Amino acid sequence: MDSRLLRYFVAVAEEGGVSAAADALHITQPALSRQIRGLEADLGLTLFDRGEGRLRLTPEGREFLETARTVLQAHAHARDFADRLASGELRKVSLASPRTTLIDVVAPFVATFTHQDPVPSVVEIGGDERPHRLVADHDLVIAPQSPGDDVASRLIAQLPVWAYVPTDHRWADREEIPLEELVEEQLVVTAADFKARRLLDAALDLADLTPRSLLEVRHGRVAQALAAAGRGAAVVTDDPHFSLVPLRILTDGGEGRRPLHIRLHASWRRGHHAAEALEGLVARLRDFSARRYGPTVD
Repeated sequence: MDSRLLRYFVAVAEEGGVSAAADALHITQPALSRQIRGLEADLGLTLFDRGEGRLRLTPEGREFLETARTVLQAHAHARDFADRLASGELRKVSLASPRTTLIDVVAPFVATFTHQDPVPSVVEIGGDERPHRLVADHDLVIAPQSPGDDVASRLIAQLPVWAYVPTDHRWADREEIPLEELVEEQLVVTAADFKARRLLDAALDLADLTPRSLLEVRHGRVAQALAAAGRGAAVVTDDPHFSLVPLRILTDGGEGRRPLHIRLHASWRRGHHAAEALEGLVARLRDFSARRYGPTVD
């Protein structure tokens, strides 16, 4: 349906006649009359009662008037939205991340947003989902998975994989623990679909080490709770809870000892209409993560 004809109809209804509406629309009265009759013919409705020299809305016209106004408002909204897209403006932003990243990184970062920032929506994704499959549905995907070359991305953080122990543990006065010493303790670990667990398994395999005992759980917070209960050292990337002491896990990286860590990436679709705004948001997230976890080395 031609929105121009709807606009003409609404103008005639609101102005109370063709003459006043024609003046408001800056068109001739005969042309406007023809357009209104054409709209009525197209709809199969009589919108105006033309008796006694004055146009009056018919019952059908009164009902259709509300629909016409709604359609015109929607059309104006669509035009305004398209203009904002074309200008690269970002009014809303969809952020997707795995649970641990969502809780420890994304949610605290969103808490720093002001009224000048886009309105955020945050979605939890699975630990194995790939960013290049998600950027079509979300503006930013923040995850430890390698983003690949088919999306725009930036490294935003290197999150330590911690070994958490209670304050009365024999390691509680330390800041680091070598992997070969860590395996002497019972380890409370998350399932294999968690990045921290996969990194730990890879480091153990590379060093040809086997833990004395493994206790597997589904959630990092539960792993910390068991560590607090004296069931072993919890190996997770989560921020600390239950007054536990965090120890960096040292592995042999071929160039000396280095901490075991997860590389966290932000990814977005190439050609995104608001790519510049997203890059600015990612730069802020990187700075936020550096303050929280230490500087990131590309």
